[in-house]
Amino acid sequence: MKKLVSLFLILVVAAIVAYTLAINYLQSPLAEGDAQLSSADFLLEIERGDSARGIVTKISEQLQRPYPQLDYRLSQLIIGIDTIKAGVYQIDPKQNWFEFWRVLANGDEKLFSVTLIEGQTLQQWLLKLQQQPYLTNTLEPTAVHSLSDKLNLVSGYPSAEGLFLPETYSYSAYTSDVELLSRAHQALQRKLSEVWEQRSPDCPVSSPYELLILASIIEKETGLDGERDLVASVFANRLNIGMRLQSDPTTIYGINNFDGNLTRAHLREKTAYNTYRIDGLPPTPIAMVSEASLRAAARPADSDYFYFVADKKGSHVFSKTLDEHRKAVRKYQLNQ
Repeated sequence: MKKLVSLFLILVVAAIVAYTLAINYLQSPLAEGDAQLSSADFLLEIERGDSARGIVTKISEQLQRPYPQLDYRLSQLIIGIDTIKAGVYQIDPKQNWFEFWRVLANGDEKLFSVTLIEGQTLQQWLLKLQQQPYLTNTLEPTAVHSLSDKLNLVSGYPSAEGLFLPETYSYSAYTSDVELLSRAHQALQRKLSEVWEQRSPDCPVSSPYELLILASIIEKETGLDGERDLVASVFANRLNIGMRLQSDPTTIYGINNFDGNLTRAHLREKTAYNTYRIDGLPPTPIAMVSEASLRAAARPADSDYFYFVADKKGSHVFSKTLDEHRKAVRKYQLNQ
């Protein structure tokens, strides 16, 4: 009887020791020593139907683990591998097996990000989205004005241009460009509504969409926060007296295959966007708009300025009269 008790105790102690060793093994980093130092985070893609054994094999190959079969059996026996969610995961070699399987069970996928910049056009955004990793592209950059239906936009807009809020957006693998831009559109709608409600009595436009168009022109005319409201005041003053906006950026937007050289012939050509030839605003925004430009359009500065010209320091010189403006042009543009 004593021998049986002793044997039982030995087996219990052996089991405890084996279990402790197994726990310690599973709690050690996936990559150890020099391998850990030389192994950067890597992406692991798990598809529906992938087995736990196959996943362990991928990890072992990537991190050069010597005993994949032991890794799999101990994970199965001690941790339990009940749930594996498909996705793309960022694996840290410093993780242990407990942490690794928890990430997969929770579906804590790698989040990618893309920064969409104000002042750019939708075509430029679509070209950038085509370069993003793990983003599913379904939209053609060459068909900007016909994308409204595909992008799930609020109805009533003549074009998709300008209808998205510049921001850094996160997405999981295989998110579509439509889904990401739909989020950006909803964000723009919320911001536009907010700014429209806070507009001043001096706001020169009669609808949120016109506000967006005006803000896009301000966005392209200046990137300086300190002068946005002054640029806005110039356009507000012009609109209030029926004076043409005469904005180079709007004219450029209406030129097919613009080569960077704005000529007198371009300024004489009557297009829907040539504000040297048309009255009022162009029919659509000409770029993506920052919140700062929206707010400037909604609350322009109180000024008597009707003109501005770029100086040699990256900002603008503002003038009240055409004579003052011509002098500024000669000084800063013609070096006279």
